Amino acid sequence: MSQRVLIVDDALFMRNLLRDIFSDAGWEIAGEAADGNEALQKFQQLQPDLVTMDIVMPQRSGIDALQDILTVSPAAVVIMCSALGQESMVMEAIQHGARDFIVKPFQQEQVLEVVQRVLG
Repeated sequence: MSQRVLIVDDALFMRNLLRDIFSDAGWEIAGEAADGNEALQKFQQLQPDLVTMDIVMPQRSGIDALQDILTVSPAAVVIMCSALGQESMVMEAIQHGARDFIVKPFQQEQVLEVVQRVLG
């Protein structure tokens, strides 16, 4: 059975890029969300093996959604997605329980390397 990922980003282009990277690597795309509120709802509904979470989103930030997800499922594996220049937010996310981060623009090798490192 393939592993399942929930992709969370407010930009459709970024979700599509991650969907292609994960699909090409044999992952099942469990679902997608465009903001932190939808992320929590989809996480609870879908119970994915991995969540990629954008940091800056409307309505509810990725850090807030990360905290919500870890409250309902402390073992959840969440990798944050950030743009260059968001180092302080990345460090905050790591302190709140994110397992690692990937930097936009996404490169397939980098994304899969981080996923492999996090999941062993």
